[in-house]
Order: sequence, then structure tokens, then C-alpha cells
Amino acid sequence: MEHLMAIILAAGEGKRMKSKNSKVVHNICGKSLIEWVYDAVSGAGIDETIVVVGHRADQVKECMGDRVKYAFQSQQLGTGHAVMQAEEYLRGKEGYVFVLYGDTPLITAKTISECISLHKKNGNAVTVVTAEFDDPTGYGRIVRDEHGNVIKIVEQRDASDEEKKIKEINSGLYCFTISSLLESLKKLTNDNDQGEFYITDTIGILIKEGFKAGAMKLENPAEILGINDRVQLYQASEHIRRRILEEHMKSGVTIIDPATTYIDEGVKIGIDTVVYPGTIIEGNTVIGEDCIIG
Repeated sequence: MEHLMAIILAAGEGKRMKSKNSKVVHNICGKSLIEWVYDAVSGAGIDETIVVVGHRADQVKECMGDRVKYAFQSQQLGTGHAVMQAEEYLRGKEGYVFVLYGDTPLITAKTISECISLHKKNGNAVTVVTAEFDDPTGYGRIVRDEHGNVIKIVEQRDASDEEKKIKEINSGLYCFTISSLLESLKKLTNDNDQGEFYITDTIGILIKEGFKAGAMKLENPAEILGINDRVQLYQASEHIRRRILEEHMKSGVTIIDPATTYIDEGVKIGIDTVVYPGTIIEGNTVIGEDCIIG
């Protein structure tokens, strides 16, 4: 049986949020960050999701309930170490697993589906989701050969002057063939300055062993925006708010001033309804046709 799984990494402390709450339970337009990620995963047809929890695990579990399975990372020793905690759910299974972060609420089901399809079509062991930035400073660069195959991911601090000119960056989102991920995790080491296990190192391990690594470049780089502080929370919420408003307008709702209108995800509004400036619509609200809201 071919399995289609996801691992959502949500164990980090999120110190820059300066909050007593887990970073991934902060809210955007009526849903927590991790719920946005989970809904994208579910929308891509993935029916088995493991959430790796650690810091304030109780809050994440309360938020997600029994929709997902849990793995616990008692010490935060890197992204590779986090994925290792979910190994018990992968062993003995054939198929594919998508690895992503619980603080990337802009990722879409369409992107995840397309990445999995590309991964299968090309027979990759791993497929990296990438994006192109005018200023890629600080990100790992995607180095490809003349055929477009990924040769390696080089971190900013290790990149040559020529590699630093590359604008295609690693998003930190990956599709793995399950067997390939398990084999590469066995060989993962923490031989680096931070003494941590990095999931990016699995790509180099697989390439070195002759497996094929691919990449899928995003059309909309905003999808990989991760939330580290309240400023980025606001930036992501603006993207999502605009997405929600545009969906309503395309469905026949008049929104006079989108800049001052706030509508939660899941709100239902009938055609020919007019929403006036300064309106906030939250929760499980249902509005009929031909209404005036203000």
C-alpha cells in the first residue's frame, strides 16, 4: 500500500514572538498558524499527518486534537533531529512524506500537490520546494547541474562568491520517498558548529549515494514566509486577509473598501451582499444574499 504522509515541525520555542503561548497557535483570520498548514496538507490529499511537538506541546495538542498523530522532541537539536522523532510512524511503510513547518501559514494545497506529483513523475528520492528572491542573503542556495538536477544546497556561510550570486533558495519544505528519508536519517550527523542535526544534510547524503534530488520553484515566493515575530505575523495575515476578501469578491460579494474590511476564514456570504468599510466579520458567521453589512 502506498502511503501519503506529512510531518509538521512544531516543537520550537519561538522566542522572538515574546509570548507565553506556542508560536504555532497564534491566530490569523480565525485559524491558528498550524491549522492553516494542516488544512493545506489535508487539501493536498494527505490523510496521515504527524506533528512534532516540544515547547508548550500541550497548547499544540489542545489546538489540533485528534486530527493528527504526535511525536515528541524533548530537546530541540535541529530539524533533522525533529524528523527523527517521527520515524516510528514511517517504518515499514512505502510511499511519500511531505516535511514542512507549523509556522508557514501561506503554503497552499496546490503547491504541496504539485510538489508530490513532480516528485513521483521524476522518480526523485527528495524534491525541495524553492523560491527565487532578488536578495537571497541568509538563505541556503540551490545549486543545479546543466540538466536542472539539484547537486547540493549550500548555506550562506559556506557559499563561494559565485554561489552567493544564485537567487534560488531553499524554502525548507521537502517531499521525500519514505524509504529514502529513513535511510538518510541513519547517516545524519551533528558534526557542525551548532552540534545539531539538519534535515538539509539528508539531501547531500542522498545525492552522494546516487539518488536523484529535484526541486520545484514557487511562482509565489510569499508562500514560504515563516513566522518568527509579530511583524511577520502581521505580514502573513495581510496576505491571507487579501486572499479571503478576493475569494468573496469573485463569488459575488461587493466589498467597498478591502483595506478596512476583516473577514475570518470560513465566513459564508451570499451573492449581491454589500460589505461597507470598517466591517469585521468573525467566527462561523453565515450571511445571506442581498444584505447590507456595515
